[in-house]
Amino acid sequence: MQSSGSQGGKISQEDATLLIIPAIDLKEGRCVRLWQGRRDKETVYAEDPVKVANLWISKGAKRLHIVDLDGAFSGIPKHLKVAEDIKKLFSISIQYGGGIRTPEILSEIMEKGIDFAIIGTKALSKDFVRYAVDRFGKRVIVSLDCKNDKLALKGWEKETSVDIHDLAEGLIETGVKTIILTDVTRDGTLRGVNIGFIQEFIKNIDCDLIIAGGICSIEDIKKIKLLGNKKIKGVIIGKALYTGTIKLEEALKIARKG
Repeated sequence: MQSSGSQGGKISQEDATLLIIPAIDLKEGRCVRLWQGRRDKETVYAEDPVKVANLWISKGAKRLHIVDLDGAFSGIPKHLKVAEDIKKLFSISIQYGGGIRTPEILSEIMEKGIDFAIIGTKALSKDFVRYAVDRFGKRVIVSLDCKNDKLALKGWEKETSVDIHDLAEGLIETGVKTIILTDVTRDGTLRGVNIGFIQEFIKNIDCDLIIAGGICSIEDIKKIKLLGNKKIKGVIIGKALYTGTIKLEEALKIARKG
């Protein structure tokens, strides 16, 4: 079942200027999408996440964004074995988040061979972020999930008064090299990417960015590319892939264009 995602004429992202990252959100063992992160607004797309991973990999994906929703809501990862299984079966890079809130859990994830660990709620803890970065370097990604420029935590259920721009500057000073920027108000809505929000965020931020939230068409990917900002390294696509409004092969073609 081993797959590189580049055989049979499939498009590889080895030379891509923008990384296209399919999302696999896990809840109770199934592949789901939530509307604006709300657990009561759930759509189930597949019962077997490993088969979903195989699908995206066979179409050319080189990295998967795996979100443990049960872990995000409970504070303890529940689906690490799924990520492990995918990693063992396929030649694929995985970024995994949801419930990573202690040094022990972070270390366990890294020891399992997961390529990148995503810190969300604990982004507010400078000590934890510093520990993570000092120990694991670029393998640590911080996710800033935003509602109207303010940080949302604990599976997006808790809104804060924390300004994401100030927080991002502090994270970069701590040594964070990559941030996932998610507009929660658009996630799972197919409303389109918020270009103004991205432009405002990247003005004074000096780190790599991965964009998420609302990406619903090839035009959205083109808009992000047209920003011409080298800080933007990738985009995470979820619902649009599952509903078919974006074809992964087409997205990869756009990503490869200069």
